[in-house]
Amino acid sequence: MQSEYKFVIADDHPLFRGALKQALATIGRNPTIIEAGDFESVKAVLLANEDIDLVLLDLSMPGASGLSALVALRGLHSAVPVIVVSAHDNAVTVRRALELGASGFISKSAGMEDIRGGIETVLGGGIATPKGIDLGVEADAEISDLIGRIQTLTPQQTRVLGMLGE
Repeated sequence: MQSEYKFVIADDHPLFRGALKQALATIGRNPTIIEAGDFESVKAVLLANEDIDLVLLDLSMPGASGLSALVALRGLHSAVPVIVVSAHDNAVTVRRALELGASGFISKSAGMEDIRGGIETVLGGGIATPKGIDLGVEADAEISDLIGRIQTLTPQQTRVLGMLGE
């Protein structure tokens, strides 16, 4: 495992940021942990730091608009793995997040070991999903088509789409 990581915790709840910080503190040696409480701050951190190893992203924070926040981050820095951390952990949301480029999904109801396990899975190159969830397939043909189109966008096109959305 890498000795020093640089993590970003993007969540507007200080208590939950503290829990994620505690989970991250034991991964690697002396990790750098940057906290952001709103989506504008997350974008600024990503633009200012080329060496981010992982972003933990809450989809329901000020300035974020659900999964479009994930798409916007993927456009800003497509090489950085993003784990979505959300209380909305139904199969549809998890599947759509993964299809739109998330490297993992961690439920806010997960225990500390599950959080650490998900982070370590993603840092090891895997995809982290909540235990015991059947992702199924997209039932809505329009959503499936839209996700397919978004997946074909270049990072620059994704940035433009994000700006249009704002």
